[in-house]
Amino acid sequence: MQLHSRFFGRSIAVLLSTSILLSACGEKRVDSEQRSLDFARLDAFPSTYSLTQSRPVLIQGATLLTGTGEQRESADLLLENGKIKEIGKDLKAPADALVIDGKGKWVTPGIIDVHSHLGDYPAPEIESTQDGNEMTSPNTAEVWSEHSVWTQDPQFPLALAGGVTTLQILPGSANLFGGRSVTLKNVPGRSVQDMKFPGAPYGLKMACGENPKRVYGGKGNAPSTRMGNVAGYRSAWIQASKYKQEWEEYVENGGDEPERDLQMETLAGVLNGDILVHNHCYRGEEMAVMMDIADEFDFQISTFHHAVEAYKVADLLAENNVCAAMWADWWGFKHEAFDMTEANIAIVDQAKACAMIHSDSGVSAQHLNEEVAKAMTAGRRAGFDIQPKDAVVWMSLNPAKALGIADQTGSLEKGKMADVVVWSGNPFSVYTHADQVFIDGELMFDRADKNRQPRSDFELGILEAEGERL
Repeated sequence: MQLHSRFFGRSIAVLLSTSILLSACGEKRVDSEQRSLDFARLDAFPSTYSLTQSRPVLIQGATLLTGTGEQRESADLLLENGKIKEIGKDLKAPADALVIDGKGKWVTPGIIDVHSHLGDYPAPEIESTQDGNEMTSPNTAEVWSEHSVWTQDPQFPLALAGGVTTLQILPGSANLFGGRSVTLKNVPGRSVQDMKFPGAPYGLKMACGENPKRVYGGKGNAPSTRMGNVAGYRSAWIQASKYKQEWEEYVENGGDEPERDLQMETLAGVLNGDILVHNHCYRGEEMAVMMDIADEFDFQISTFHHAVEAYKVADLLAENNVCAAMWADWWGFKHEAFDMTEANIAIVDQAKACAMIHSDSGVSAQHLNEEVAKAMTAGRRAGFDIQPKDAVVWMSLNPAKALGIADQTGSLEKGKMADVVVWSGNPFSVYTHADQVFIDGELMFDRADKNRQPRSDFELGILEAEGERL
């Protein structure tokens, strides 16, 4: 399968413009700078996220897991102007800095949850707020998950207390094409745009296997078998290829502007390399089929999600530059999730593929560090030498790669966003908790300070009313 260098790069609008000289028979001249193709519509609902670091932060004498394969003992970490300024020993604190004694503590990059439904399936879990699955057609690529996000979901601050600084909010998995995902910073916001990670590529949620055939089987013109699923994918990509070609010809030659199609725009954005494919898929042979489809239509799959049988195709994942987002030990709840090994993540990692943890749960999102610990322990039992400095990438740098933001966050490196967690001890111990969580260098959570433990307006109202009754 062809490898694409565009994968893991930051998504930008692809300009396919050229000067168009039209005849003098009344047709207007179109300047190339005014006509461009942006199927992703990156500026349709632009990020309004803004967070300013109030003062520099110096963490002294901690054990650092950098996410780059290093474990640095008794090291200092300086955060300034929202970025990681310096890593070293005996660093000097700026005059107005917040100084944190890191002795006995561990520091990691902020946790990135690549598979979340927070906001789209918020708490409390009642029917009127379940907005993650648009189960009206096998192809709903036109919907965007951000338009269902309820920013007051109290699960956001709970995830923050567990060290989660960035999340990808995905549509559900009922459909062959479920719609667009959005990447969020885990900060309070009045609107979802206040939380949107600036410049992060959109994702396209796809699903293979049991879910689409279960939801649509017997509903007439919809898939009821796995071969029906595959035919549905291929038909949609054929249509999207034609749509993309029509627009390219219009940009190149002028003429009548094609009609916009929201569904095809998303798929064409994938074909253009601007939207990353995140594919719900459990079984090994189905992952192989999906990679064949990507090869046929010349697009790149970013990540297989859940991927219970990823260990069976770990070499193919590495060869095709495809990540796998997995659970530590969820299995057996349906047939396609049955053939599981708890060493799944470790095996994919040892094959030099991009392996990571994910939650798919508002509860698991609160302790993803412990989920990584379980996966690391299972890998050791399987005979692999996996240390904390290796396993930390499963919750930081590799998810950042899958989301196309690894050049900005996911590791403790000079110049990257200061998304940082200070842990009370080894983050892979059940006795450890997050003491402080920084996003862009600003202290967003402090276990010792209730003023730095954000709650949503919705949650505050409930707690106050409950307290009055008591």
